[in-house]
Amino acid sequence: MSKRDYYEVLEVAKTASADDIKKAYRKKAIQYHPDKNPGDKAAEEKFKEAAEAYEILSDPQKRQRYDQLGHAGMSGGGGGAQWSGNMDDIFSHFGDIFGGHFSFGGFEGFGGSRQRSSGKRVNRGSDLRVKVRLTLAEIATGVEKKIKVKKYVSCKQCGGTGAAEPNAYATCTTCHGTGFVTQMQRTILGSMQTQSVCPTCGGEGKIITKKCAQCNGEGIVRDEEIISINIPAGVMDGMQLSLSGKGNAARRGGINGDLLVVIEEEPHPELIRDENDLIYNLLIDVPTAILGGSVEVPTVDGKVKMKIEPGTQPAKVLRLRGKGLPSLNSYGTGDLLVHIGIYIPENLSKEDKKLVEKLGESAQVKPSENAKRNFSQKFRNMF
Repeated sequence: MSKRDYYEVLEVAKTASADDIKKAYRKKAIQYHPDKNPGDKAAEEKFKEAAEAYEILSDPQKRQRYDQLGHAGMSGGGGGAQWSGNMDDIFSHFGDIFGGHFSFGGFEGFGGSRQRSSGKRVNRGSDLRVKVRLTLAEIATGVEKKIKVKKYVSCKQCGGTGAAEPNAYATCTTCHGTGFVTQMQRTILGSMQTQSVCPTCGGEGKIITKKCAQCNGEGIVRDEEIISINIPAGVMDGMQLSLSGKGNAARRGGINGDLLVVIEEEPHPELIRDENDLIYNLLIDVPTAILGGSVEVPTVDGKVKMKIEPGTQPAKVLRLRGKGLPSLNSYGTGDLLVHIGIYIPENLSKEDKKLVEKLGESAQVKPSENAKRNFSQKFRNMF
C-alpha cells in the first residue's frame, strides 16, 4: 500500500509554516491518541502516520529532501531519513508538542529523552553543518571527501564524564536522582501529569562534586577531527546528507550529534545542469549549418565528436543519450542536450559580401512557402 502525502496526512498546505505543522500534528495526535481510542487499530495507525509526517515536515532538512524527492528520498539512501515507526519515538514527538514528560492513562513519553526505562535524561550533542563544493565530474561519479572539522569531542582526561574521579558524584537533592520534577495540570482531556527536566542536575539525576580540571566538568573539549565523507553520484545543489554521530560530542557522555553535509555545486564553464540532463549551447558557422560537418562538444569526462547534418536549423536540439548525470536513486542517467545556434557575422570584407550576394541569388537558399508555414507554426506553438 502506497504512503499518503505527508501534507495530506496533517491536512496542511505545502507552504505551511513550522507553527502550522506543529498545530496540525497536535490536533491529529489528540484525535487519534490510543487512550482516546482504546482497541481501535485504525486510530493507532493514523496516530503513527501523523507522527511520521510530523517527524519529516518539522525538520527543515528532511522536509526539503521530501519536497524534492518525495517518499523515495526518505528511504535512507544518500543520507535520507528513514522512519522507524517506534512508539517511543512517537511519544517523544508528542511530548515535544505538549512539553516535558506527559501521561494519559497507560501511555507516557519523555520529550527529548532516550532512556525511558530509567527515566533519566540522556544528553545529545548538537549537530554540525558543513558545505562541500563539488564539480560536475565529481557529481557524475561520486566522490570521497576528507574535511577538517572543528568540534566538541569527549574529554580524554576524564573519559567524557566531567568528573575528576570515578566516585566524585552525589545524588541530586532536587529530583532525588530521577532527573525530572513532577507537576499536575488540568487540560481539556482531564488531569495531565507532566514532568520537566530537573533544573539542578539537567536531567542526569546526579551532580559532580569534583570537576575535571581539563574540561571543567563539561566532559567535552574543543578539537579538530578529519572526517571522510562518501558522497554518492547524482547529488544536487542544496541537497543535504547526514552522517550520524559525527557532530559535537554530548556533555558528560550520551549521544553525539550528526554532521549535516550541504552540497554546493560548482558552476561548469560550459555545461548547464537541468536535473539529470546537461545542456550545452553550440554556436556553429553558416557553412557548417548548410553543408554539415563534425564538431567537438564537452561532456563531464572530456570532449566527444558530434555530427552536424547538412541543413541544420538554428534552435535545433541534438541529444547525446547517457552523457548527462546519473540519478541519485540509480534510475538511469540523463542526456546531454546540444542547443544549436548559428553565428551570423556582422562585418564582412568586400570579397565575402560578393560571395554572400551571389549565394543569395540562388533559389535554393531562399525559404520555400512550406518552410515559412512550418516556421510560423513552431512560433505559434511557443505561446
